[in-house]
Amino acid sequence: MLSKKIETALNEQIAKEAYASNHYLAMASWCEKEGLRHSAAFHYTQSEEETQHMRKLLHYVNAAGGHGLVSEVKEPPNDFKSIFEIFELALEHEIKVTKSINSLVDLCLKEKDYSTFNFLQWYVSEQHEEEKLFNSILDLTRITGTDPRGVFFFDSEISKLRAEEANEK
Repeated sequence: MLSKKIETALNEQIAKEAYASNHYLAMASWCEKEGLRHSAAFHYTQSEEETQHMRKLLHYVNAAGGHGLVSEVKEPPNDFKSIFEIFELALEHEIKVTKSINSLVDLCLKEKDYSTFNFLQWYVSEQHEEEKLFNSILDLTRITGTDPRGVFFFDSEISKLRAEEANEK
């Protein structure tokens, strides 16, 4: 049985995952509008993953005797200066999510909720992979440059990075 404190914190994380899904969806739409089809596909996939993360939390809360809540989601930014800004913002957001997950883990230890602590280890690992991926992408942005040919090359390489990530799992 979840304590009220843990249930509330998990529901807050559910809302954060929903926002992340919408954030990536907005990024995907912008990329698609700009003709960056590989980056758009990448962000659509990211959005779907965040939705899965949210559902996984929701199911856990309900299975653990709590009530998983679906709350209103704040509108994410919809306009961006460049594809490079999008990936910088994505990394910043993933770092915030990592901090949030780590806070949840700390709370579980304080509350001696070892079952939820164990459940959250998947998220800890997932966040490590997300930050690693976005750091790799930002390394690529520094190499390709911002001229049109660099952007074209960057966009085409995004699909390869996603494939490499899948092979590593």
